[in-house]
Amino acid sequence: MSATATLRRVASRPAGVTREATAFLAAVAVVALHVIDDSFVQPQPGTSATDHVVSGLVALALLALAAWAYPRLSGGRRGALALALGMFGAATGIEAVHYSSTVGASGDDYTGLLVLPFAALLLGLGAATLWRTRRNDAPVWRRHGRRALYGVAGFVAFAFVVFPMGFAYVTTHTGRSAVPADELGVAHEDVSFTTSDGLRLEGWYIPSRNGAAVIAFPGRRGPQEKARMLARHGYGVLLFDRRGEGASDGDPHAFGWGGDEDIKAAIAFLQARPDVDGDRIGGIGLSVGGELMIEAAAETPALKAVVSDGAGFRSFREELDTEFTGANAVLGPVAAVMKSAWLAVFSDQAPPDDLRDLVGRISPRPVMLIAAPHSGHAEELNRGYYRAAGEPKTLWEVPEARHMGAQDERPAEYERRVVKFFDEALLADTPGRQ
Repeated sequence: MSATATLRRVASRPAGVTREATAFLAAVAVVALHVIDDSFVQPQPGTSATDHVVSGLVALALLALAAWAYPRLSGGRRGALALALGMFGAATGIEAVHYSSTVGASGDDYTGLLVLPFAALLLGLGAATLWRTRRNDAPVWRRHGRRALYGVAGFVAFAFVVFPMGFAYVTTHTGRSAVPADELGVAHEDVSFTTSDGLRLEGWYIPSRNGAAVIAFPGRRGPQEKARMLARHGYGVLLFDRRGEGASDGDPHAFGWGGDEDIKAAIAFLQARPDVDGDRIGGIGLSVGGELMIEAAAETPALKAVVSDGAGFRSFREELDTEFTGANAVLGPVAAVMKSAWLAVFSDQAPPDDLRDLVGRISPRPVMLIAAPHSGHAEELNRGYYRAAGEPKTLWEVPEARHMGAQDERPAEYERRVVKFFDEALLADTPGRQ
């Protein structure tokens, strides 16, 4: 059907339906405006429009398809589509609310804030349309049966399409925005360095007193306690905002895809330091940072020792190894794959390699895995990573700890184990040490 025919069809409908379609198209246009602004006009610092071709064009194509289809659909389908796009519109606006409330609105945040009332309009429009167009011309048992089937179909669509899409958009567009308070309590320098893909990263560096240095990752808040601990033993420590967070350039990604390039840039920075022996560089990663430390060590021999504390899963490759129970035994794996698929779309990159494959490439350099297997953050997967790793390797489980909480539960043992690990890996052949 041509555009002219579509307009005639809309115009021939009752005035209420025509107003409904007009409101829908206006709301979709505002969401599309924000996608264009966010992806192509005002992308994150250090990135360009070409970095967002897939994410931007896929979103715009879906919005265009929805705008084309809406006048052609029955009332129930129109309502469902309006609800779905209302949820997606709300997801695109979360980024603007987050940054506006933490560091102040700027750039594409203004069109993001503009989206929110139109997202509410779509949600209200969807609910009203579903209620107004419900059918009452059949026996009660048939009406309720039909509505139950529609409810199941709606749940499936929400679980496997709408929610994974919105979740992926938020987690690839919203990052920690503020630089945390400096509570290191140790002399350090403000530093910056550049990644291989041109992003400027900002951080702090505690100079080394023993010729070795450790990258504490990610960010400048979570690793501060680890940094103080290592500095007490003479290690240089580098903490920095990963891409898309704090004062650093780039697009955020809650699951860290592409963040191994940040660690490689940090290694190059330390290798150029006069107080650091370039062959005595290690890393301690927390949660997603632990996963990225494993990946970086698998890709470069310059990282001589790795402590991964709290690693879990970051894509469907590892998530499918978690235990799905009950109804989730069927739905969970499908949802995991869909989530990774949308993450790939909105981050413009393919899912990273399986951590089980990566950890096996680190040997003969040592790796230490620290896990809280009952934390509810999939840290029990470290058992599989340990089996896949080559020697030398260590797995230390702290069953009573929360996510990344081993140091809180057993501070003295944590310090003894981690410092001994780095001493043996980075300082064993230092003159004067036993």
